[in-house]
Amino acid sequence: MTIQWFPGHMAKAKRQVQEKLKLVDFVMELVDARVPISSKNPMLQETLGQKDKLILFMKKDLADERMTGEWLEYYQKQEIPAIAVNVNDPADVQTVLKEARKLGERKLERLKKKGVRPRPIRAMILGIPNVGKSTLINQLVKKKIARTGDRPGVTTAQQWIKLKKDFELLDTPGILWPKFEDELVGYKLAAIGTIKDQLLPIDDVALFVLKYLKEHYPERLEERYDIDLDNPDYVSWFDVIGHKRGCLSGGGAVDYDQTSDVILRDLRTGKLGRVTLDRPDD
Repeated sequence: MTIQWFPGHMAKAKRQVQEKLKLVDFVMELVDARVPISSKNPMLQETLGQKDKLILFMKKDLADERMTGEWLEYYQKQEIPAIAVNVNDPADVQTVLKEARKLGERKLERLKKKGVRPRPIRAMILGIPNVGKSTLINQLVKKKIARTGDRPGVTTAQQWIKLKKDFELLDTPGILWPKFEDELVGYKLAAIGTIKDQLLPIDDVALFVLKYLKEHYPERLEERYDIDLDNPDYVSWFDVIGHKRGCLSGGGAVDYDQTSDVILRDLRTGKLGRVTLDRPDD
């Protein structure tokens, strides 16, 4: 199955990235630490080319710490700077600023040797929807300048933001790509809430989550839902969770859509523990 969609505003956002890329010294690319590969836009990688990048693993507090460490080591071996970030931790936010400034100053030093007059560091910040970009910007400037929300597509236009007198940041809307050739990528992004719940059957996404947790984090299912993991009947798993969480219809039967919503909400809010859906050994 190929999942296809391409809202017009995302096509426009891609064109704007291409147009403005030459104005910036480097790119701050935000990925979700729970899906650091699935949340990288392959369409943008082609657009960015050889531009210097700083990779930010957002929402590290929701991701498996050991897996995040392995991913950071992966980038370190490629000599690409990467940082894991909890946007609510001031120390992490300052580390982002420090590393970004270091990357920008290196670029300006090269320009200075070519006779270019001193100017502010300029960076573009981009990533897929709902990765925490606007929240990070607000923390960097220490005031609410970018709109935030727990749903995709809050930022809808580019804007220049002055972090310091010598540092300018170009904010961009979250951009997805036209289609997910690998349906697993679609399920992973749906599971963490990157794409709207209406795009895929919610019970299919919840089933994907249960199967993944059974394989990689079985103890989480036992602790949270008291599921018999030896029972291969996944419908009975939904029944157990639905009864336990009160997801019942008027006649007392389990409402599977409600139950699926509970499973996804538990994953997204960390109630199922710190989970990473992209693994380096895959």
